[in-house]
Amino acid sequence: MIIPAQGPRMKEAVRHIDLGAEFHTAERCSIIELSNTPDDPDVSIARVRVAPGVATRWHRLIGTAERYVILGGSGRMEVGDLSPRNVNTGDVVCIPPSCRQRITNIGQNDLLFLAICTPRFRQAAYEDLE
Repeated sequence: MIIPAQGPRMKEAVRHIDLGAEFHTAERCSIIELSNTPDDPDVSIARVRVAPGVATRWHRLIGTAERYVILGGSGRMEVGDLSPRNVNTGDVVCIPPSCRQRITNIGQNDLLFLAICTPRFRQAAYEDLE
């Protein structure tokens, strides 16, 4: 027997990136929300840009797991109890819920990555640790 899902449900959609929708955050990075809607509560996807020489603020997401998929540039990832690790195009960083994190752009060009959150990112889950 198949039981229909309750609550919000993802709807069919094709979304195009609007580069003009990028906004700068107090976390010291710029973000474009690619997918973050109440009707798709299981996941959100954002494109993040960190300028050369910049480190994001120490932070964590309460109750939300995150994955960074590095699209371009070079970074130094600090997450949880791991020693700092260099990351490059194609690398994936797994960040469990409530795990402290920050990333530094160590390259000459912008560091670009996707931030994929499960469940979807909500500002109430963000905790600044600085």
